[in-house]
Amino acid sequence: MNRLFVILIMLIAVSCNPTKDLTGPVSYSGEAPKNVILMVGDGMGIAQITAIMYSKKKELALESFPVTGLHKNTSADDLITDSAAGATAFACGKKTYNGAIAVDTRKRPMKTLLEEAEAKGLATGLLATSTITHATPASFIAHQPSRKMEEDIAADFLKTDVDLFIGGGKRFFTRRKKDERDLVEELRNKGYTVSDYFEEDFKDLKMDPVNPLAYFTADEAPLPASEGRDYLAPAAKEATQFLKQRSEKGFFMVVEGSQIDWGGHANNAGYIISEGLDFDKAIQAVLDFAKKDGETLVVVTADHETGGFAIQKGSVRDTLVTSFTSDYHTLELIPVFAYGPGSELFSGIYENTDIYHKIRKAFGWK
Repeated sequence: MNRLFVILIMLIAVSCNPTKDLTGPVSYSGEAPKNVILMVGDGMGIAQITAIMYSKKKELALESFPVTGLHKNTSADDLITDSAAGATAFACGKKTYNGAIAVDTRKRPMKTLLEEAEAKGLATGLLATSTITHATPASFIAHQPSRKMEEDIAADFLKTDVDLFIGGGKRFFTRRKKDERDLVEELRNKGYTVSDYFEEDFKDLKMDPVNPLAYFTADEAPLPASEGRDYLAPAAKEATQFLKQRSEKGFFMVVEGSQIDWGGHANNAGYIISEGLDFDKAIQAVLDFAKKDGETLVVVTADHETGGFAIQKGSVRDTLVTSFTSDYHTLELIPVFAYGPGSELFSGIYENTDIYHKIRKAFGWK
């Protein structure tokens, strides 16, 4: 009898824990957000966040998030994921092989969160400090067997109705090697307002929500923040207002701080920190919108950690002693931060694919 009583108590305790997801994508009865913003700090593990934190005099925007969790980020063919497989897990809810862009292990296309949002009438957006055809943003909008196929990824943009995208990589749309298509002209023919850094700085760009918008921040990869790139936070701020006006049903947007990862690959702590501080400004801009709006779920995470980054003995605030164990990605568990309606879904430890399921659950999608 005592044993049965203990078992019953355990079952009651589990049933009363709304954040523990024991059965995968089940229903969610909490308040549903109208908008969801997924922010990915590529390569940003716990040590990177710590270094960014102790290099800023004020608290990070991340420190005000009420819900935190951890995700396991293996891919289908390797314990160590790459950005393509990691982002595809977020976008599609399934593990795939390293290098895959929203295709499964048999190279079949999988519908993404962004495509689902479009189909349901939500406005959609992509913003990155890499080329817009790079692995993470690409995995939400394209379907290709390899992340290296950036011209093919660019062509996939024409197969969607994405409302806004901002990032580098204009040459994949215009100066193409595989064909003579001018994808910028094709975007204009579809009704897009298209501009780039040659024509005007982002701060001078007029974002009219009457038309979808494409803005190229570089011909190839954008500059690092330390060399003057400064569009991420302003673009994140303006994009929220733009997308809010594009659909009364709400919006889904992905924002990537891409070059934190590049600092890890380069084993350059200063690069990691400057990119992380830039990303945190964008987080603050999005969080300010979400707090005022009251109907927006913000989820901040990373696809993987890069560099095996560590902070060593002798460190003081603003002057950290750092080291690296790798110039590639590691298997470190990755933090997840959530704010807004549905945020309670994101606590605990779970697979990276659950980011997809939890966002769908929050939205109330069947």
